[in-house]
Amino acid sequence: MIAEDSALLRQGLTHLLADEGHEVSAAVGDAEALLAAVAAGPPDVVVLDVRMPPSHTDEGLRAAMRLRDEHPGVGVLVLSQYVEHRYAAELLTADTRGMGYLLKDRVARVEEFLSALERVNAGETVFDPEVVRRLLTRSRRADDLSLLTARERDVLALMAQGHTNTAIAQQLFVSKSAVEKYANAVFDKLRLPRDSGTNRRVLAVLRFLGS
Repeated sequence: MIAEDSALLRQGLTHLLADEGHEVSAAVGDAEALLAAVAAGPPDVVVLDVRMPPSHTDEGLRAAMRLRDEHPGVGVLVLSQYVEHRYAAELLTADTRGMGYLLKDRVARVEEFLSALERVNAGETVFDPEVVRRLLTRSRRADDLSLLTARERDVLALMAQGHTNTAIAQQLFVSKSAVEKYANAVFDKLRLPRDSGTNRRVLAVLRFLGS
């Protein structure tokens, strides 16, 4: 399902997904219509804008949060014209399985958009690299960030995009064991707990996003 108030973009997404073999069961222009459509028949994934009628502020974000609570099996891929710092950080503090946040520029890069859609459908977390970069830059934990080496920062940024250690190793052209070493260095420098009841990977990302 698609929720986008721009009729041109909404139609473009509908045609693009149909051409790629996906079924678009609903394409609506506001959050309330989306929530009603999902309630009538949940899709695999919802693609929605952050700002929609009537106020064009955070209707899409609030709809995304409701979908996570009421339909946890539905993947959510949020599109935004800009890096909405507060909204992106808010999404990352929720259950991020099957969650994505992309800038609308990525839609023009068809392969990247389709890959993100498929990853969200598979239950992965997908955050636009530019969103992650901006959030890291604005982080209120600048002192902690300064403790990390350039390579450790690279690893953390890729973690925040939802990549596994194997995928990070491929992107940085290093071994998986090297990635694990960098990740552990990040966790230690941030003094994150080692007990079994916490996920140090998630805590590290949230620390840098200033959540």
